[in-house]
This record gives sequence, C-alpha cells and structure tokens, in this order.
Amino acid sequence: MEKLLSHIQSPADLRKLSTDQLPQLAKELREFIIDVVSVKEGHLGASLGVVELTIALHYVFNTPEDLLVWDVGHQAYGHKILTGRRERFDTNRQWGGISGFPKRSESEYDTFGTGHSSTSISAALGMAIASQLKGETEKQHIAVIGDASIASGMAFEGLNHAGMTDANLLVILNDNAIGIDPSVGALKNYLTEVKEGRNPRQNNMIRSLNFDYSGPVDGHDLDKLVKELERQKQLKGPRFLHIVTTKGKGMKLAEEDQVKYHAPGKFDRITGEVITIAEENVPPKYQDVFGLTLVELAQQNEKIMGITPAMPSGSSMKFMMQAFPDRAIDVGIAEQHAVTLAAGMATQGMTVYCNIYSTFLQRAYDQLIHDVALQDLPVIFCLDRAGLVGEDGATHHGVFDIAYLRCIPNLVIFAPLNETELRNILYTAQLSPGHPIAIRYPRGRGESADWKKPFKIIEYGKATLLKEGSDVALLTTGTIGNNVIKALADADNAAKFAHYHFGFVKPPDETALHDIFKKYKVVITVEDGVVTGGFGSSIASFATEHGYNAKIRILGVPDKFIEHGSIRDLQQYCGIDVKSLKDIFSHY
Repeated sequence: MEKLLSHIQSPADLRKLSTDQLPQLAKELREFIIDVVSVKEGHLGASLGVVELTIALHYVFNTPEDLLVWDVGHQAYGHKILTGRRERFDTNRQWGGISGFPKRSESEYDTFGTGHSSTSISAALGMAIASQLKGETEKQHIAVIGDASIASGMAFEGLNHAGMTDANLLVILNDNAIGIDPSVGALKNYLTEVKEGRNPRQNNMIRSLNFDYSGPVDGHDLDKLVKELERQKQLKGPRFLHIVTTKGKGMKLAEEDQVKYHAPGKFDRITGEVITIAEENVPPKYQDVFGLTLVELAQQNEKIMGITPAMPSGSSMKFMMQAFPDRAIDVGIAEQHAVTLAAGMATQGMTVYCNIYSTFLQRAYDQLIHDVALQDLPVIFCLDRAGLVGEDGATHHGVFDIAYLRCIPNLVIFAPLNETELRNILYTAQLSPGHPIAIRYPRGRGESADWKKPFKIIEYGKATLLKEGSDVALLTTGTIGNNVIKALADADNAAKFAHYHFGFVKPPDETALHDIFKKYKVVITVEDGVVTGGFGSSIASFATEHGYNAKIRILGVPDKFIEHGSIRDLQQYCGIDVKSLKDIFSHY
C-alpha cells in the first residue's frame, strides 16, 4: 500500500484524500510521531491521543484561513507534521530546531503561541470578534482544549464571555480525563457522568452558558468526526463539541501508563519500553529532594500542608499525597486558587508548602501580592523549574522569578546552592514562620548522592564565603554557583577570585556586601535569571545607594526570550556555562 504521509506538505494535500484514506494516514502519523519522539524525546501521549482529531480538523476546515488554536500545545505534534514541518520534525525542541509548542513566528498555521494552559478559548474568541468587525463572517475559529485545562478559571472566563456573543466560535473539548496527571475536581466528575450517560442533571452546564452543545463523540472515529465537524461548520454562534479520546492512543504502554508516557524520554519504538540509565549513587533530582523532605517534615509537624496546581508527579508532591492524602492537595490547573487557598490555610495556623513551577507562578502574581505578601502570611512557596529549563523553551523557562519577586515587600527569596541546602531551607522555613518565603530551585539533578543528612538551621539573611580571593569578588545565587566553582577549579588565576554564595537574594547580607565593596574593586555577579531587575541588579543598586564605585559586571540571562535547547546549549548562549565563565575569568 502506497504511503500517504510522505506526500502531504500542507493541509491542501490532505484535503485531496478520500475519507476512506484517512484511517491509513492516522496510522502513519502515529507511527511517525512514535519513531521520532522515541529517539529525540518530547511530549508523546497527548499528540497520539488527538491524531484523528488533528486530521479531521485540517481536512474539514480551510486552515490557515480558518483559525485553529491548540490549548497548551502538548498535543500539536501531528498538527506540525501536517502543516509543512514533517521534514524538520526531528529537530523538535532542539537548539535551532522547531518549537515543541505552537509558535506564531514558526508557521502561519500556528495562529496563537501557547505553552501555558487555558488560553485557547479567550484567544479564539478574540479572533472571532475581530473577524466580525472586519466583516469576515465565513471565517471559522476553533479552540481545542482538554478537560484539565477547561477547569481553569481563565477558560471559564472565556466561556462566560463567549456565551454573551454571537461570535463564530467552536470550542472542542478533548476529554481524556488526564492532563499531565489525572484530572481532578467536580467538573471532571460531571464530565465523567456525561460520558457515561448517567448525568442526573436536567440542565447541561454548557448549554446554560448559551453554547450549542454536541457530544460526546468518539474522538478516534474519523468518519464520525469528519461528519460532525462538517455539521459544525454550517452552524453559527458559540458552539461546544465534546469529544472523548484516549491519551497515548495506539501505543499500548502509553495508554496503560498515561502519566509516565506524557513525556517519557527515550523509549524503544517497537516495545514502548522506556530506556532507563542506571541511577545508582547518582545525585537526586531536586524535585525528589523537595518531595521526600516534605514527607519527613510532615511526619514531625502535623500542621504542614502541601498544595500543587496539577503537578504532583513533576514536582514530587506525589510523595506527600501518598503519605498524607488529607494534607496534600492537587487543585488542578488553578495557580491563582492555589496561592489564595494557601493564604487561607495560613490564616488558621497551618504551615503551607505551595509548590508551583516558576513559570506558572507568574499566573498568580496578583494573589501573591494581595493575598499573601500584603497580609504577611507565612506561606512557603517552592518554585520548581527555576532558571533555564531546556527543551520546553521560552514559555517554560523560570528566569523571571527573582526580578518579579524582589520588588514585593515582606517576601523572602532564597536560592539554594545544592540539594543539601534545599533540604535545610525547607526545614528552616517551617520552624519560626514569619514572612512568606519563595525557595527557587532548578529542574534536574543536584551535586551529591549523599544528601540525606541531619537537618541544620540556615541563618536568615546570611551569605556564605565559599572561597577566598585577592582581586575579584564573584557573587552568585542558587545552583548556578556550581558552574562558578567548577570554572574556578580549573582556572590558572583562581587565586584572584573570592566566591560568595548569596542564598538569600532578599533580604541580602548587607554586612557581607559592605565588606566586599570595601575590599574589592571588581565585582562579578552570576545568576540563572534575567539580568534586568535580577540578583545582579540588586547588588548594583546596593553599591549605588552606598556610594561604592567598584566595577560591577552582571552575568545571567539577557533581555530577550530564550528559545529551546539543552541546558548546556542555553547556558552557553547566555555565557554562564562552565567554559564561558572560565574564559571570562581568564581576562582578570
């Protein structure tokens, strides 16, 4: 049988096929995704689950003139392959390659850049309203959103607004009962009842929002999908199509373990078995240090609570949820709710560890300021994935947190040098709760396998002198300091450099800073966050405020959005990898 996928350069080629050929194309598209992702890694399960939907959407609608918005974008691999990027798909998420998420600058078929959830309905509605104003009455606007994402407040805001309009908007709910981890909440239960035909409610909640509701429809039946989308194409106003899919569809292990195969790393394309590397005597992941330490602390302190917005596996909050299911809560994709929920608990004397990826805390900035910091509630924020995160790229890098947190009164900011210091600050933060604290740490492994040591209290606001030096003071915060340690270990002029670790970005150790600026005429700061408003900026501000005239050089992430690639590639681009630092130090 002749292959079909190799002849498709765009959806125009797809539309030349007969409907009878579409199942074969779906099979080839699945195999292609599996072949590439098994070697190059990436998000697997979500894209496998929407293969039929992806084909049907581009087959029925006149993309890119009709506007298609994918929520989050984990599931857009098939979309990319069918829209002219098949031959480059093996560069997915690599330095200089295509993005793992929809990206407007990459293709006219990527109508809206995504990476964070629950934006698709608002974006597509905005497009639909604009089309109305321009008189483009036949243009279609389609938002594809998952059952985890639609539970977010922003998605409901979009639905609430859309229901008041006559905008030509089709919202497709891709219901597979899972995001990265299983979906949670009352809405999930409602959708389950609808799918199983046992919904006792007389009123459909979507219809009550003035949407024309259809479904549920089998999202893997191409014939039914095409016919239903053709019908939807003839309708006007806000419509809602509920389809049911299986995440990981077409790959047995991915269907059976949907959490593991969301982004499994390298795996055997034939058997599906994930390729693992022996992990004996290797440093732990920072996420596991957090999760396992939290369980230890919770065993000692019954007031400890854990909160995560939809990331129990990724953040390792799963350990707390398993050990203390009543004291660890997955609130779903609801960062704003997570922060204010933590604040409410803190008012009642609970010690709350609120674990949110750095990039996602940006979504709860108002709550962080008004509901926590303004009331000086001692919530402990654990900012996972701080710094450069690698292949997920610009939407996921946690490089802004120091800059956007440093200006908030009452908020303490701490960045541990290694996993032992992370363990100790988690311990210290719950002993004498005063101000709220944000603890930032990276994705990936620490420095030593020997990390489970007795707890030690970290003195608030104190820097640590790691190395004496004669001419230049190096000031670092967080784990990027290990790059500096390694660069100095192999530097011919290492004796010139003193190295100070500022775990506390705020409050800074002013006593140490006065000593540094009195002793050294050259100060270099290094951070894995943006240089604009970040740690280095705080040091420069201190020097200006106190009249010091040392030469200050600030190294970190430049004032631009950093693309996707390996951590090594990205650190090299920013000039903060070990080799780049060693080269810089050689000039002093």
